[in-house]
Amino acid sequence: MPRTSPLLALMLLPACAVSANEPPAPSSGEMAAGTCSDEGLARFVGQKATTEIGAQLLAASGARTLRWGPPRSAMTMDYRQDRLTVSYDDDMVIQSARCG
Repeated sequence: MPRTSPLLALMLLPACAVSANEPPAPSSGEMAAGTCSDEGLARFVGQKATTEIGAQLLAASGARTLRWGPPRSAMTMDYRQDRLTVSYDDDMVIQSARCG
């Protein structure tokens, strides 16, 4: 019977592990705390995109993550309940703020 070397066994172990790029699935209580809401975000459209405005957007939306969308950039279309996506133009003026 062939034996597996300890080194080979250690190399195969990460294949069974959860990817480091994927966060663990949140519990229902955690999801509710970080769920994004679009309500009231229209007031930010037309303002300059700054760090301070980003913090205000996060607080207003309840999202955990803020994703800035520069002009003419490609973004993934995956929907995340805990993420706020804010698009701005060449003059750094916010064009839209939406959950996902």
